[in-house]
Amino acid sequence: MIGVVVKPNEPFERALKRFTKSCEKNGIISDVKKRQRYEKPSEEKKRVETAARRKRLKELADANRKRLY
Repeated sequence: MIGVVVKPNEPFERALKRFTKSCEKNGIISDVKKRQRYEKPSEEKKRVETAARRKRLKELADANRKRLY
């Protein structure tokens, strides 16, 4: 469970910002967004495959770019 201790004389907005940053670091926000609606197994498989394809293409582009220099 994530918690933020509010320091004396610290504005609420700053404490809230620290809390949201800690949530983002732990991946809570992305997990909540992912679970907002049901995703069929076929849709999940398709999403994972396209992400892997994009990652491969990016790695190939980086390798080609490094080879030129």
